[in-house]
Amino acid sequence: TASRLQKIEILTEVLRRAGADEIAIAVNYLVGRLTQGRIGLGAAAVRAAGASDNSAHAQLTLTAVDRAFADITAATGAGSARARADLLGVLFARATRDEREFLVRLIAGELRQGALEGIMIDAVARAADAPAASVRRAAMLAGDIAHIAHAVWTGGAAALSAFRLQLLRPVQPMLAQPAADMDEIDGERSRASLEYKMDGARVQVHKDGGTVRVFTRSLLDVTDAVPEVVAAAAALPVATAVLDGEAIALKADGTPHAFQTSMRRFGRKRDDAAQREALPLSVFFFDCLHLDGEDLLMANTEERFAALAAIAPSALLTPRLVSDDVNAAQRFFAQALAAGHEGIMAKALAAPYEAGQRGGAWRKLKRSHTLDLVVLAAEWGNGRRRGWLSNLHLGARDPVSGEFIMLGKTFKGMTDAMLAWQTARLQSLKIAEDGNVVHVRPELVVEIAFNDVQASPIYPGGFALRFARVKRYREDKSAADADTLDTVRALYLAQSGVAAE
Repeated sequence: TASRLQKIEILTEVLRRAGADEIAIAVNYLVGRLTQGRIGLGAAAVRAAGASDNSAHAQLTLTAVDRAFADITAATGAGSARARADLLGVLFARATRDEREFLVRLIAGELRQGALEGIMIDAVARAADAPAASVRRAAMLAGDIAHIAHAVWTGGAAALSAFRLQLLRPVQPMLAQPAADMDEIDGERSRASLEYKMDGARVQVHKDGGTVRVFTRSLLDVTDAVPEVVAAAAALPVATAVLDGEAIALKADGTPHAFQTSMRRFGRKRDDAAQREALPLSVFFFDCLHLDGEDLLMANTEERFAALAAIAPSALLTPRLVSDDVNAAQRFFAQALAAGHEGIMAKALAAPYEAGQRGGAWRKLKRSHTLDLVVLAAEWGNGRRRGWLSNLHLGARDPVSGEFIMLGKTFKGMTDAMLAWQTARLQSLKIAEDGNVVHVRPELVVEIAFNDVQASPIYPGGFALRFARVKRYREDKSAADADTLDTVRALYLAQSGVAAE
């Protein structure tokens, strides 16, 4: 269903059937994550484990499945990969076909059934007969709706009052809604705080005396990977603070490296001194959630930035402009792009810090490119997209061979009407079907908007598109008119600051 209220109603009825030992597992699974996080098995191993026969009868329980994943995660040492795969095979053999499909997508992080955390918060509140505002606030501060669900199941609504912002424990970050253009931002508010939107890693920095912890947008502790951020926070003249910012690798001229280059600092080799020397990180703060014993979540944007500016040197502050002049805003946007950044953020001056929310108080405007690409295949959808061909496989034309080289996939930007149309159109072009993937004749051209091109070892062309989404179909163009791999390569070189030969 596309109805938010109906989603909440369905989820509420499911959650009411969960016991105290099941509720956290249920909430995690419904929002699309394992309680153990990653379990150490790649896509190929998961597919191989799923080759056994299905169970004809439903016999799995939430607690049994959770124990099975805990056993898989605990397998370490020599032969652990084989042991994990064998344990997953045993679990899959006890699963029905529908259960196995659910678990495969859960492991891969591709469940996409519409039970987003904002909806789940309302469902948990209704199922527990607790005030939605109290559940939302507790989830914001705990950073984990499953943890909140368990607390309210075992301690009732009164348990929610125990959740407060705690130093060294991350809270969910406030998120932004995209804006199509500057006119959309200007039409919503006459005066706003405009900031550079940098394409690095979102970081939440906690300082408690001599201890500093750094967390990512997904609340992972990456303190060991970012000593430069730790040093910057440690030097601030405050006893306690929680700051929101961006960690990014800059080139010698001050322009940013590509996103995936900055992300190398957050990989497995977090103690690699050579990498730190070759790719130093800078940090830029844009918000203050707590300062010297005072929580600032309910303070407005102006008050929070004033608190931040009072303790952080200008070199650590994200470039900012407060204005009601649309021309000044346009110049600021152009200035951000010229400096190599993604675009700008526009923030309502009177808004509190709505942790975990993607509301209209923050809007993001980013540069956007478009390419005319050819649809090579499409995957059957799940959830509310079941019965429609949804996830498109996209290809650019190789000017030498004339073949189409895959650049990635996207399921974003499609209306229901577009999904219905493309399902019928692509089925008329079908040449083969492999599982849930329908391969088609490379004839249909689609205009794809995206933010950047990045290097990719996954796709044959060596590139992938970041934040790709469907803009429209170009039935006025033939496949021969599609953009070429050379065009994609030139975009990549241009954004990387390398001259194309």
